[in-house]
Amino acid sequence: MKKSVMKFRFTNLLAIAMVTLFVSACSAGTQTSSPPSADSGAKTSPSEPAGTEQSTEQSGKKKAGGNVVVIIPQDLDYLDPHLAVAAGTAEVLFNVFEGLLKPNEKGELYPAIAESYQVSQDGLTYSFKLRNGVKFHNGNPVTSEDVKFSYERLAGTATGKPLSSAFSSVQSIEAPDASTIVIKLKENNSSFLTSLTSAVIPNGYEDSNKKPIGTGPFKFKEYLPGQRLSVEKFEDYYVPDVPSLDSVEFRIITDAEAALIALKSGEADIYPRIGTERLEEVADRFHSVSAPQNLVQLMTFNLAKKPFSDIKVRQAINYAIDKDEIIAGVALGKGTKLGSNLSPVLAKYYQQGLEQAYETNLEKAKSLLAEAGYKDGFETTLSVPSNYQFHVDTAQVIAQQLGKIGIKVTIKPVEWAVWLDRIYKGRDYELTIIGLDGKLDPYQILNKYLSDASNNFFNYKNAEFDAALKASVTEIDDAKRVELYKKAQTILTEDAAAVYIMDPNLNVALNKKLAGYKQYPLYVQDLSVVYYTE
Repeated sequence: MKKSVMKFRFTNLLAIAMVTLFVSACSAGTQTSSPPSADSGAKTSPSEPAGTEQSTEQSGKKKAGGNVVVIIPQDLDYLDPHLAVAAGTAEVLFNVFEGLLKPNEKGELYPAIAESYQVSQDGLTYSFKLRNGVKFHNGNPVTSEDVKFSYERLAGTATGKPLSSAFSSVQSIEAPDASTIVIKLKENNSSFLTSLTSAVIPNGYEDSNKKPIGTGPFKFKEYLPGQRLSVEKFEDYYVPDVPSLDSVEFRIITDAEAALIALKSGEADIYPRIGTERLEEVADRFHSVSAPQNLVQLMTFNLAKKPFSDIKVRQAINYAIDKDEIIAGVALGKGTKLGSNLSPVLAKYYQQGLEQAYETNLEKAKSLLAEAGYKDGFETTLSVPSNYQFHVDTAQVIAQQLGKIGIKVTIKPVEWAVWLDRIYKGRDYELTIIGLDGKLDPYQILNKYLSDASNNFFNYKNAEFDAALKASVTEIDDAKRVELYKKAQTILTEDAAAVYIMDPNLNVALNKKLAGYKQYPLYVQDLSVVYYTE
């Protein structure tokens, strides 16, 4: 064991086993891992948590080539991966961009552009060696200057305004030679490794939002706003025989019925996030996958507006909402009830029991409303992104439930672009329902509740929460760090910061000639491992 560093070196490109990489000033060792090969993608299946249902009876010999159409329900907010904030954009760009590290279907990190790295014992210095032979889609080799440019851009080194809060702890980034990158932090950050999945783009490149250039298995071909994003196989991808497909079209279909028609007619091959009842409807003609996805569906309050600034009102609403009814009626039972902003998919950090904190109790809800000065209830508006039928259906159930305690809810469907601009960025709303995508690290999930977070569209402020979550980042002791994350979840629940509903299963319908599809505990569609069978 070396005293000054922890050293991880990755070899054997055909290794199937993946390992989670993490920072700890108290341990050291050498571990191996690798990017997936075409064979490993074909022969292994995703991790299957409780409640997973998968159709794995995909037979036939692997056939190289082919084109696939994937349905997505929303347009992209940006093509530039450093500017994109929508999870629906990230799921697509996952195929085009890579960082120093990359997640697999178990949520573990493995090397992508990086080959190996060292972390200083104080957790402040990260030194990476880049993998040989990695090229950008324009044919240029990736160097440390490209990584430096990309991550300094995210850290806001030149502007003083980080594009990503995950890089706010970066003090400096150096490129001592073409294959070495050194990142120094201002303070120890236990979640920083997950930040290094962020996209690397060419040094000085300014056209990412028009013609994105990455290092991923697919390269950008065409984007027609409101219609489709097309990508094609990158022949010089550094992993042998990946991808198998020649091209992928992500077709934007915002109407669920139109999407179903496209699937049934053969115009589309993969329909992610298909409604449970629709999945059952096409089960005889398509392969199906259904599993928890590390996503939190919630109804958020704008805490800067009355009456939601009153904790008693928020608690009353929580007591009035029957989550079991929503899961049964909207998700047809395929959802996991939640009590805070973390899914049990992240079992290590998940605080059990919070899902029982607000068992449905209409009398208690009415009493709390009366104490808050709203004995006869009040009127409010619930804004919902119209392209997500799941959220629209949830809103209808919630409106009925809140009506029982005198709260009259007007549901207002809004287009996705409007939701992003007016609600997420402008914080101009009263109530909204949305799904917040999961990350590899709980800090990256919970930090949007920090009082000074730029993406705190709830307008939530709690000094105790801030202290617990910020302490979790610098805490070296693993057990203490876990407890801090659990404390942060508990504070959100006790504060009734939102109505945490469920982690809905990710339902996917696939062409029966396709195989290799993997589900992630992240909001991604990985087409690099999908292939046709003969």
